Amino acid sequence: MGLAERRRTLGYSQEKLAELVGVDRTTVGRWERGAIQPQPPQRRRLALALEVSLPELDALLSPQVAGREATGHQAAQSYDAGDSDEMIRREFLRILTISGALTILPVEEAEALVDGVGRGEPADFARMNVHLWQVYQLARSKGSVYPVVRDQLTTLTGALAGHRGSPRPLLHAAADLFQLAGEVAFDGSRYAEAAASYSLAASVSRDTDAYDLWACALVRHAYVDMSERRYQQAAQMLGAAARLAARGDSHLSTRHWVASVQAEAFAGLGDLDACERAMDQAESVRDLTGAGASGGWLRFDGARLTEERGSRYVQLGRLDLAEQALQEALKQTALASGPSYRRRAVVLVDLAVVGAKRRDPDQVVTYGAEALGLARTSGSGYVARRLRALCDEFGPMTRDRRVADLGAEIGVLNTQ
Repeated sequence: MGLAERRRTLGYSQEKLAELVGVDRTTVGRWERGAIQPQPPQRRRLALALEVSLPELDALLSPQVAGREATGHQAAQSYDAGDSDEMIRREFLRILTISGALTILPVEEAEALVDGVGRGEPADFARMNVHLWQVYQLARSKGSVYPVVRDQLTTLTGALAGHRGSPRPLLHAAADLFQLAGEVAFDGSRYAEAAASYSLAASVSRDTDAYDLWACALVRHAYVDMSERRYQQAAQMLGAAARLAARGDSHLSTRHWVASVQAEAFAGLGDLDACERAMDQAESVRDLTGAGASGGWLRFDGARLTEERGSRYVQLGRLDLAEQALQEALKQTALASGPSYRRRAVVLVDLAVVGAKRRDPDQVVTYGAEALGLARTSGSGYVARRLRALCDEFGPMTRDRRVADLGAEIGVLNTQ
């Protein structure tokens, strides 16, 4: 028996166990995956919550450690990358502090400040960033993009160190790339790393007066708050993003994306009127004329608004409205060009949640099983997290063997 199985035996959700121990839900998830081990004070509280002795707790944790060691190189790629990322961030910040001086000093003095001139023009980095966003969107395993993103950051940092013109275009490319690095980390449930990348992207965007990039970095940072149900903090972050987007390019959909995510925060706060106002504002994206160029960091076009509205109604407990919107969204995913496993899976999870709230095991199993299959196909950590949240809705329905089996399969689903 492992830690997750013992928790489910006692009928606890990850949120409930986290509350008993005094940690975040994500910490419980990381313990169960073997990503980290509880600290000594946490071990005592965890053993008490699970009604086991400390030696018995060690036995519950040991399968997680063994599983982590068995994955070998894959585990190293998932969790040992933090030190490398931190080195990249420190080096980038060091270069950032002298970039202003490089723009005004005579050429010979600027060259004396740098050790080894990096090659690469800003346009080259911008094109590469667009390509990387496309690869990230299409990749079944989002983590597989990480090594390329890391190498690109390293190369860009070197180019900035040796660049003697205005650093703004390179800094713009860096703000873009740090957002992508944050997305890879977020999908792998590495929230602290994701938040650090988004914060750096926001800082660099601010220094270059790139309001749309800056706003998008704040939106992504708000997702970190919402993943841990800190909806009030997310709403504050999104309010700042909205003000920045208002100063940005009116041909871009930045302000509409901000509104769409604000709707999620308002739904989390239980504010139906504010949620619907935000969704209506997001839907005005269809009125945009002209084509603003954003590269890959801004992808909001309104194509998913139906499913997003359905998901918000689920949050608010408006199940009839939710099911109507989600069924329409399910049809849209079937008609979308190219397979969007993640998109369809999220809609299916929401339909399963509707079934769980109605205590309808047939609906839970029908939609939940299909979503589970797509999660395995796509390797999306986000879908895996949504499925695990679905399990928290099961309650007494776990007496139904089909629901219990579905929960057990979801429980061993990899979130990385």
